[in-house]
Amino acid sequence: MGNSHPSIHYHVHFSEEGDAKRIKKACKGAGTDETTIIKILASRSAEQRQKIKEKYRALYGKDIEKMLKGDLSGCLEKTILAMLNRPCEFDAKLLKEAMKGVGTHEDVLIEILCTRANSQIKAIKEAYKQLFANDLAIDVQGDTSGTLRKLLLLLLEADRDEGVDVNESMAEKDAKELYEAGENRWGTDELAFNTVLTKRNSMQLRATFKAYEILHGKDIEEVIKSETSDDVKKAYLTIVQCTKDCQAYFAEVLHEAMKGVGTKEDTLIRILVSRSEIDLPSIKERYQEIYKTPLAEAVKSDTSGDFQKVLLALIK
Repeated sequence: MGNSHPSIHYHVHFSEEGDAKRIKKACKGAGTDETTIIKILASRSAEQRQKIKEKYRALYGKDIEKMLKGDLSGCLEKTILAMLNRPCEFDAKLLKEAMKGVGTHEDVLIEILCTRANSQIKAIKEAYKQLFANDLAIDVQGDTSGTLRKLLLLLLEADRDEGVDVNESMAEKDAKELYEAGENRWGTDELAFNTVLTKRNSMQLRATFKAYEILHGKDIEEVIKSETSDDVKKAYLTIVQCTKDCQAYFAEVLHEAMKGVGTKEDTLIRILVSRSEIDLPSIKERYQEIYKTPLAEAVKSDTSGDFQKVLLALIK
């Protein structure tokens, strides 16, 4: 969804052996050299980090994660370990974590499943199966309910049209159906919303939102806000906002994570790691435009120590 250009580029003079040895050395003896570890891993692509992991195992007969876990702690450890996953594995682990124990963190399920492309969702489902020997759809089904469950299961089918063709008469028909399903009756008929929002391509959806506004004089976001509530509202708005401007959506989530008292570190880690190879530079641009301050400055004033260092390294 949206345009993408990654912030992490292939490191030209890349040697997985050299990196593996330098990381090993950074963890040896008294005191860990966090700066070196950050410097190496934050300037490599996810694919290069996989090669470093393989080389480390070949050289030292154990997993680099195990060693780093013993040497790092707190948010820095969380971020570094997140970076050592393939993107689909990181998402799969986040989803699993969100459904663990009592109560589900629906916002994480919503953020991931409502913003990923078909290919990403398919890769997440495969990674989930490999990591947890479970079917993601079955776990989501058992952990959510009502309209949200239906919506997430539709998203997990990963069969959104990803073309760029716009069918104007379909846009008008969909806009009419959304009106009939929402404002025009008591209780919103979520079926129409679910189908349109999970199956149409983003250009088509934009045309539908425009048609809605012309036909009914209201912005679709306003309608969703007044017609739905809680997690369903959040999920619908996520899809709509991501369709309109995906990078602005993530800029807003980052901003919310740093607003007020207490920073939501997990959110910062989740977005900066998962978007670093998709569209982080564009998210930075949008952040600056919307909040009139550079993302790096906001992160700087909201975090500290090595955690700050690793996030800034990802942002740069």
